[in-house]
Amino acid sequence: MDSDALDCAVIGGGPGGLTAALYLARYNRNFALFDGGDSRAAWISESHNLPLFTQGIAGPEILRRQREHVQAYGGTIIEGEAKTLSKANSSFTIEFQRKDGRTSRLNARFIVLATGVVDIPPRIPNVKEAVKRGLIRYCPICDGYEARGRKVGVIGVGNRGLGEAVFIARTYCSDVTLLSFHEPLVLSDQELQTAKEHGISIIREPIQALALEGRAVDARASGTGRDYRFDVMYSALGVRYRSGLATALGAQSDEAGALKVDDHSQTTVPGLYAAGDVTQGLNQIVVAMGQAARAATHIHNRL
Repeated sequence: MDSDALDCAVIGGGPGGLTAALYLARYNRNFALFDGGDSRAAWISESHNLPLFTQGIAGPEILRRQREHVQAYGGTIIEGEAKTLSKANSSFTIEFQRKDGRTSRLNARFIVLATGVVDIPPRIPNVKEAVKRGLIRYCPICDGYEARGRKVGVIGVGNRGLGEAVFIARTYCSDVTLLSFHEPLVLSDQELQTAKEHGISIIREPIQALALEGRAVDARASGTGRDYRFDVMYSALGVRYRSGLATALGAQSDEAGALKVDDHSQTTVPGLYAAGDVTQGLNQIVVAMGQAARAATHIHNRL
């Protein structure tokens, strides 16, 4: 075993990775966290379902406070992106690129991968501003409460998005419409019945473009050119799992790319743990934090 190896390397600077780093710091472990600077949490305009923050808290503020908390215990945060991950015997090697472009390597006995996912955004000008204003949203579990009683559109491709539309309709809103980007919306008889049971409107003709109109979102149909206006548009276009570092080592994932982990948040590769949205399950900050705490504690006990 490499005597100069870190106890653990945490890859990913979002809420999950920063929680793992906090626990490792308080366990007096020799670790480093690699932060590529593109956490999904940075897109959150304001979260109201994170415990303790009754008035809501913005994603960038969550990250700032978490980083400050880790650094208060002397935790090392490296501004850089992990490019490759390899394993020899019982040690991992991380090759990473720093913000200034330099490439470096570090060895670690254990890894916590908290790289998350990337939302596939709807094709709309200034999508980041639309998300910030709450006109385009990705997670009805996170902020469906704030959309209650409003006119909501859910846009996917083909028949994708029905599950999200049902969740919103049965929980928050009575005016929900399902749409499809660039492909006709085709549902089976059973899916149509499900939509009908929940009062979900269906627009079968494909939507060619979305546009912001004041405090609303316009969806323009391809064939008729008709515009449909919504107070809020939820994107159900899917995500890309950033699990490649793990799967390259043979870690098992589902068909979408979400990593499979055990009760200690360990992947099928011994010593490689994963936490947060990159794993199977509910994509929520509090879930990522819990998985990260579990992983860091198991690693500490093994060390």
